[in-house]
Amino acid sequence: MLDHIGLAVSNLGKSRQFYLAALAPLSIGIVMEVAKEETGGYAGAGFGARNKPFFWIGTGSHLSGPLHVAFTAPTRAAVDAFYRAALSAGGRDNGAPGVRAHYHPDYYGAFVLDPDGNNVEAVCHSPA
Repeated sequence: MLDHIGLAVSNLGKSRQFYLAALAPLSIGIVMEVAKEETGGYAGAGFGARNKPFFWIGTGSHLSGPLHVAFTAPTRAAVDAFYRAALSAGGRDNGAPGVRAHYHPDYYGAFVLDPDGNNVEAVCHSPA
């Protein structure tokens, strides 16, 4: 089981605002932030719930290609809200909300590209 994941972003402020808006419908927000002075060179924002960060964005070296990350949504309506919020925050469509039956009959997901081109998904596994 994963404890947390982090990715480097090209513009921490822009990505912070994007993820604040996109993840709000999933009840995920910033629970911790660190400054370069605290870490010796890395600044970042930790998103999570109940004071536990599990998704970090920050400064640092970029991967050579985009990353895919999927967040669990409690309902299909939350997937839809994530998609709308992400697009409104500057995300780009990478797959509108809908059933992806090739994964399983109740797989309902939506995909957006963040400001750095990473593929961000919200998925609900519950039946309609």
